[in-house]
Amino acid sequence: MELRHLRAFTAVAEELHFGRAAARLHMAQPPLSQQIKHLERDLGVRLLERTTRQVRLTSAGAVFLEHARRVLAEADRARESVLRTEQGERGEIRVGLTGATTWRLLPRLTRTYRARYPLVRLELHPSVFSGAQISTLLDGGIDVALLRAPVPALLASRTVLDEELVAVLPDDHPLADRPSVPLAELAGENFVSYPDRQGSNLRDAAIRACADVGFWPRVVQEAQDTYTVVALVAAAVGVALLPASAEWLQFEGVAFRPVTGADVRVPVALVWRPGDESRILAGFLEVAAELLP
Repeated sequence: MELRHLRAFTAVAEELHFGRAAARLHMAQPPLSQQIKHLERDLGVRLLERTTRQVRLTSAGAVFLEHARRVLAEADRARESVLRTEQGERGEIRVGLTGATTWRLLPRLTRTYRARYPLVRLELHPSVFSGAQISTLLDGGIDVALLRAPVPALLASRTVLDEELVAVLPDDHPLADRPSVPLAELAGENFVSYPDRQGSNLRDAAIRACADVGFWPRVVQEAQDTYTVVALVAAAVGVALLPASAEWLQFEGVAFRPVTGADVRVPVALVWRPGDESRILAGFLEVAAELLP
C-alpha cells in the first residue's frame, strides 16, 4: 500500500466516477483503475462496486475512506513540517542572555522574530555572566547569545550596542550632586561588584577603566546580579560601575551619574558558532540585523 494508492482511491470515492477522478489526478483512466485493483488485492476486500452506470462505495470502502483521508492529511502535515524546518520556519532556537542590557534589547527582537516565525519555539536562557554563556554556546547548549564583549576568536560575533558605564552612588553621596563624576575621584571609595573568577566581562571592564586613571578599585562586597549590586549601593555599602541600562531598575536611594576621564564603554555582541548552517539561526540573525544594526 502506497500513498499514491490512497490518493487514487480517495479521488474515486469522492467523485464516484473514474473519469472525473482521473482528470482530478491528472492521469489516464486505465492506470487509475489498476491502482484501485492493486489496493483491493492488497487489502483482500472490495472497496468499490462498479457497474456500467455508477460507482459506489462498499461498506468496507466507506470505512477505509475515513482512514485514507486521515493518513493523507497526516502525510501532508509531515511534508509541510519538514519543509518548514528546512526553510527555518519550524523548530526551536535557544538564545542566551546576559545582564540588564540584553533585557533592554530583548522585547523588540523576540516580538518581531515570533511574528515572522510563529512555528519556531524561542527558548530563552538567562545568565548573569558572559563567561558562562560562552561556555554553554561552545558546548552546544544554546544556539546564539547576547552578551558583553570581548568574545573569543573561535566564535562569530557582531557588536549590536556600545554602552557606557555609569557611576552608581548612594543618593546622599557628595558626588551625587554633580551632573557627572570624574572616575579618578572614586579612587578612595568602597566598591560593590560582581564576583571575581566567574567570567564577568563587566567587572573586568570596570577594573580596566579604574586602572587607566591610576587606581585599583577596593571591592568590599560582591553580588551575583545587577539588582543586588544596586540594592547594596542603596544600602551605602559602596559605589559601583554599571552599564547605563541599570538605571531602568528605578531603585530608590541611588543616583546614576555619567563617568568622565576614562573610556568606559562596554560593547554588547550577538554571538554564535561559526559554521552553524541552521536555517533557523540564519533567520534569527537576519531579524537581529534589521533591529539591532
